[in-house]
Amino acid sequence: MRKLLLPLFGAIGALAAASSPTLASDRYAERPPVMVSPDLSAPWVLQLGRAPGAARQAQAYAVQPSMDQPQVRYRQGQPRVQYRQVQPQAQPDRMRTAAVPAQAARRAVARPQINPIYLPQQVAYDGKEKTGTIIIDTKQNFLYLVQDGGKARRYGVGTGKPGFEWAGTHKVSQKREWPDWRPPTEMISREKAKGRYLPTFLAGGMENPLGARALYLGSTLYRIHGTNQPWTIGGAVSSGCIRMRNEDVVDLYDRVKVGTTVVVM
Repeated sequence: MRKLLLPLFGAIGALAAASSPTLASDRYAERPPVMVSPDLSAPWVLQLGRAPGAARQAQAYAVQPSMDQPQVRYRQGQPRVQYRQVQPQAQPDRMRTAAVPAQAARRAVARPQINPIYLPQQVAYDGKEKTGTIIIDTKQNFLYLVQDGGKARRYGVGTGKPGFEWAGTHKVSQKREWPDWRPPTEMISREKAKGRYLPTFLAGGMENPLGARALYLGSTLYRIHGTNQPWTIGGAVSSGCIRMRNEDVVDLYDRVKVGTTVVVM
């Protein structure tokens, strides 16, 4: 009996010896790396927080997506990044359209719209001023460019607020595209007393209150210029300058020359 068991135990031992290294090797072998999807915008990747390569969700911005850029969709309950179409605006060549926070875009949409009566239109004119003259009615807030045939091109304007009204006749002494702004010392002091601090210099651009174009009137500090606040057109809002919508002042700028007579009434 003992002679029969010895070969059997020997066979079992040999089998165990042959299989043990394989089992041990399988148990402690280095496992293959976990493959992470290259789409780091997937919701489960955003939940990794501090995991390497994981990006935290940024504030929602209103941008202009390209045609080949699909919008990201999330399952219900996951955060969303919303995209909104932003209409391009007239800008100087050196400026570029940037991403605008969605909150700022909502504020822009919520601002009052201009009364259609202040949009450019052709009207009849029977006054004595000759063709090419600019006439500004500060009571009705209209600017007229006298044309041939008893016609005039009329634009809505913003004029001097109470205490800053004026009248007179001047010539256009110079024209500027996207003008720089240097507020007069009196204006800086006046606004400072109200708790508003103006810069001593502001380069031309979309944030500049002089807007896209400026027509300087004689040797005065007054100008016909654009604005970064088009919703104010039609009111008594300025410190004496005549402000227009940017698209309107560009149109007027292209129609008149240095030396044009400007009558402010």
